[in-house]
Amino acid sequence: MKLVSWNVNGIRAVHNKNLFLPFIQTEKPDIICLQETKAEKGQATIDLPEYEEYWNSSTRKKGYAGTAIFVKKDLKVKNVLLGLPEDSAKKPASPKTSSRGGFNLADSYGDANAEGRVIAVELEDFYVVNVYTPNSKPDLSRLTFRHKLWDPAFLAYCKQLEKNGSTGSPHGKPLVFCGDLNVAHTYDDLANPKANEGEHGFTKEEREGIDKIISAGFVDTFRHFTPKGNGHYTWWTHWANSRARNVGWRIDYWFVSKKLLPRLKSASILPKVLGSDHCPVVIELK
Repeated sequence: MKLVSWNVNGIRAVHNKNLFLPFIQTEKPDIICLQETKAEKGQATIDLPEYEEYWNSSTRKKGYAGTAIFVKKDLKVKNVLLGLPEDSAKKPASPKTSSRGGFNLADSYGDANAEGRVIAVELEDFYVVNVYTPNSKPDLSRLTFRHKLWDPAFLAYCKQLEKNGSTGSPHGKPLVFCGDLNVAHTYDDLANPKANEGEHGFTKEEREGIDKIISAGFVDTFRHFTPKGNGHYTWWTHWANSRARNVGWRIDYWFVSKKLLPRLKSASILPKVLGSDHCPVVIELK
């Protein structure tokens, strides 16, 4: 089973460049997780008849943020979960309930949970969770919100799914989760760590969020196979020919429950795939 995650930075833009469908036809993933779709279902005329499409689009601001999961039709999807539930630590999300009734994760920028940032599907033996984590902003004006509210709520949600499952599911299941987490975890995960120490995307608070994910038992799949070394990036600024020079950041991830490690076959980054300022990241499960 091949699972792809990609921040497309506007699905319509990538599709109009004729870069999305050829990528899918080449890679043939079983599951596709997209972040920053900036669209609602049907706005991008994508013809993928072998997939079921599940979207969580922003209701706070049109054409902003948003996530989607495309699943091969031969895989049985038992539940679709949109947004973070009202209390991620105690109350699991309801099947087919959107973020409109979810946890009010609001700050001066608005309700991040109404921006279509989280979508999950329940399969027969595990969950797939897709997240587009809020950016802390260059002036760090959303850092406290992210550190104190968003990151803890998202981690509690994942732990809840592992332990007790979603409403309508009798038991918890292991999970895989992916997405643009808007943080480079270690010095190996960006080209210029010293110059960016304390900047948004590389603050101790944001990096602590990844530490807590790992402490909770989730495994960074890429670092499972490649524990050390830099040069492995998933996002590049448009400035100064950064992508061609590979001056980038690894901020897009696949994590898996430890229970799924025996099934983890590979984890890779596809920097040659163009169309967005991010590139796809891929895992394969046995």
